[in-house]
Amino acid sequence: MLLEGWLQLNAWQLILAALLMTQTTIAAVTIFLHRSQAHRALTLHPVISHFFRFWLWMTTAMVTKQWVAIHRRHHAACETEDDPHSPQVLGLPKVLLQGAELYHAASKKQGMVEKYGQGTPDDWLERKIYTRLRLLGVSLLLPLNLFLFGVAGLAIWAVQMMWIPVWAAGVINGLGHFWGYRNYQSADASTNISPWGLFIGGEELHNNHHAFPGSARLPSKWWELDIGWMYIRILSFLRLAKVRRIAPRLTHVSNKEMIDMDTVQAVVLARMLVLSRYVSKVLNPVSKQAFCVEGQSCRKSYRQACKWLAGQTQELDPGVRLWLEAMLKENEALATVYQFRQRLQDVWGKTASSQEQLLQALRELVHQAENSGVQALQEFAGSVRGYGLKPVSL
Repeated sequence: MLLEGWLQLNAWQLILAALLMTQTTIAAVTIFLHRSQAHRALTLHPVISHFFRFWLWMTTAMVTKQWVAIHRRHHAACETEDDPHSPQVLGLPKVLLQGAELYHAASKKQGMVEKYGQGTPDDWLERKIYTRLRLLGVSLLLPLNLFLFGVAGLAIWAVQMMWIPVWAAGVINGLGHFWGYRNYQSADASTNISPWGLFIGGEELHNNHHAFPGSARLPSKWWELDIGWMYIRILSFLRLAKVRRIAPRLTHVSNKEMIDMDTVQAVVLARMLVLSRYVSKVLNPVSKQAFCVEGQSCRKSYRQACKWLAGQTQELDPGVRLWLEAMLKENEALATVYQFRQRLQDVWGKTASSQEQLLQALRELVHQAENSGVQALQEFAGSVRGYGLKPVSL
């Protein structure tokens, strides 16, 4: 009894129990801490919300307000020295291997926590138990595991203690800003680690999240999977969750000639989708024609230049910068499509302006693009005229 525990599970059952508990922890992080608390993309029934709070207290010792503040700060200062865990600044090994230490260091910055942690739970349990006695939960979990699983409970407890530091603080914060593929040219270095977000709750689709941080649903392509979204849909069906926001989807109205407010709304609200299409349909083809892509060193310069032209924040090698500046002076088509991308971002910067000003700015920009003489840019400008937002079913 003492060796096997009260449940007396065999080896495969113990593995399944450990997987079930660690995946519950992942679900609590992605649904409660990340999508609900940090980004307000959905609201949860109080019963579900408190279950996640209790579970995180028992299995991670993380404080909701601190986690939310650190994550919001990450978005506000992404890939800068003020980012709590950027591998672009601190280096991949440090974030990958010391992600938990970086989290604890950031959590001690009380001013930052107070500024970015607003709106999180602040009841008696949060203040007196979950925050003040944050280590009590994980301390109680060890004897509970030993009682339920016997000696194997110690190993399960160790796995539970390492799960979030390794997969969330290390892999997502590290690899998620260093390696993978990108659907969107966001200003940060975020990537999608895998198109199938099954193991880390859908957080593998990290570039998608940075493109639309307020979205409760992370997939952008039909072949991308987000198990966290599946959980949310189940909770919504049971009336235990309510989705507030998901990423917009572009549609195209054929034969539409006049740019109207529907066009403006689509270009502004789906700006990451618009930029992604601009990069793939205009910037990349024109850049490929302008740059030499033969040879390893040239391909490396080409990749750096394309990322910079697309607006991704990064430092160019001095030699690449001089080469790119020369190319922009010599190649009129390349300079034109680069300037259009900048002016398109200027339009997005006018969101505080009146609707009429936005409408006029977009009309002028499209008119100039259609008369630019660059075929790829002209075709893109023509497609912008038909842009609209596709109704999204929850």
